[in-house]
Amino acid sequence: MSQNNISNAVIRRLPRYYRYLGNLIDEGVERISSGELSKKMNVTASQIRQDLNNFGGFGQQGYGYNVKYLYNEIGKILGLDNNHNIIIIGAGKLGQAIANYSSFQKRGFLIKALFDNNPEIIGTSIMDLEVLSVDRLPDILSNNDKYIEPRTYRKYFNKILNELKIKHFNFHSLRHTFATNCISLGCDYKTVSELLGHANVNITLNLYVHPRYSQ
Repeated sequence: MSQNNISNAVIRRLPRYYRYLGNLIDEGVERISSGELSKKMNVTASQIRQDLNNFGGFGQQGYGYNVKYLYNEIGKILGLDNNHNIIIIGAGKLGQAIANYSSFQKRGFLIKALFDNNPEIIGTSIMDLEVLSVDRLPDILSNNDKYIEPRTYRKYFNKILNELKIKHFNFHSLRHTFATNCISLGCDYKTVSELLGHANVNITLNLYVHPRYSQ
């Protein structure tokens, strides 16, 4: 079944499956039947089998589910198999609690920076990270693998154009130039499309690549 046809109710239950399976792994459980899982989650065994069959089943009749395998597969469906760099704005009690919550890193959410506007908090250390002033947000650069606000890119771009006395043009047009040059140098279409974050290759070829190279 196409994941586009899966009901919202099933999607909402996936994090619960993921959480309970994680607990089972911590308890050393290697396999579990739908009946046993239903008792823990207060969901019927048939509902569990029906939910998981939307994504391929994962279980074997008479054997049940391999807990670690099912946990990892649901993690992939939820997008938790990739690392996500995040920042925390507000390093008070709540921000510190989030930063110190170890399960975030286990789930692939990596805290890269913390910000606050309280002079008593700025400069302190949380999880080996110095709390920075919110005034520093525009100065976060991509070369230290932290996120940068798009307007900051445009600001620096316009500054360079002014210093070099180059006629101003749209910053976004650099993406089009990048795409065309990549294709002209032999990069495959799919790779370029993924680098640009496009939903499909057609967007890259129809909107970003010079017609000379789009055929």
